[in-house]
Amino acid sequence: MYKNRNLTTRSATIASSPERLPWNGLIALAMAGFICILTETIPAGLLIGLGVTESLAGQLVTSYAFGSLLAAIPLTTATQGWRRKPLLLLCIVGFLLFNTVTAFSFNYTLTLIASFFAGVTAGILWGMTAGYARLMAPESLKGKAMAVAMVGTPLALAFGVPLGTFLGFYLGWRTVFGIISLSSLLLVIWVLWKLPDFPGQSTEKRIPLLKVLVTSGVRTVLFVILGWVLSNNIFYTYIAPYHDHVGLTQDIDMILFIFGIAALIGIWFTGIYIDHNLRLLVLISLAGFGLASLALGIGMNQSIVTYLAITLWGLTFGGAATLLQTAIANASGDGADVAQSMLVTTWNLAIGGGSVVGAFLLETLGVFSFPWAMFCILLVAYIVVWKTKTPGFTAKRN
Repeated sequence: MYKNRNLTTRSATIASSPERLPWNGLIALAMAGFICILTETIPAGLLIGLGVTESLAGQLVTSYAFGSLLAAIPLTTATQGWRRKPLLLLCIVGFLLFNTVTAFSFNYTLTLIASFFAGVTAGILWGMTAGYARLMAPESLKGKAMAVAMVGTPLALAFGVPLGTFLGFYLGWRTVFGIISLSSLLLVIWVLWKLPDFPGQSTEKRIPLLKVLVTSGVRTVLFVILGWVLSNNIFYTYIAPYHDHVGLTQDIDMILFIFGIAALIGIWFTGIYIDHNLRLLVLISLAGFGLASLALGIGMNQSIVTYLAITLWGLTFGGAATLLQTAIANASGDGADVAQSMLVTTWNLAIGGGSVVGAFLLETLGVFSFPWAMFCILLVAYIVVWKTKTPGFTAKRN
């Protein structure tokens, strides 16, 4: 009798305790994302020491993105039934292995292969991160949990990449990849120690890929992802020629730093309000990005306008990944992991599409056309979100 009263009292205490974010686990996911982005973005700036041209070094980034693009949907689908913690550990060990190969490689082809398989690992990681964060968090804090889990991306872009490039200049690129590998090893220890585990989806709960795709709201979210990220990468990919045209070539590092800081603020703001204002935040972000595009077009020759527009761009794009991952999770229900893999694939397609569209505009109309093309694409995405009545941006699927 006493034991039963004790269990009842403990259950009542747990039930009445305030809901809190699982910080230990979310920090592990954020760090995994940080390592993932560093592995993707640092090579082109560091690996000239392999004795290849700058364009060949840039293909390491392309190889990474191609691996992620190919792997995200099939491997996420294949691993739906795996327990979440071992799968995450496998991804982190993958980064440890492939970055170590890069650090010791003296052969460009071997480095290219390592980059490809690092991208494959990233495809699996991004397909599971959002779902893992939501599993750890209480219902009322799932959006905030995703914002914390995704903070590794802007941190890597704002601080990790510049710091890695700086260290690479003074210590050598092999040392930088060695540091990333060591960070992966430390993260493995942290995950084993602090991260809770969850089962994968049972066979009866798994939803086929095609059924997830035709689920109400999923295609709408994917369309908005395509437009939003395509607009972003038209400008981000060709930010150097744009700023060369407006006479700010020497300020590129500062401009990217401002973008990164603004993106951090954006994801912090998103984390505060996402659980109750998802649709409003998406509309505000798209509208803000559209205004930034207009400012870049109208005030092209005004430095202060450019800096303000870059700041607004960072503020409105910083929370994009969290907003879109939450929207597609809301729309897809039990098919969330498969839907997240579709998000990863669409995101990478948009990155590649931004490069292609930007190159076409650059060669035909010139850099002054970038802001106007971005604005038109963002306007379409805004109208789609404004008009949609399907789950995703509007409400959570039951």
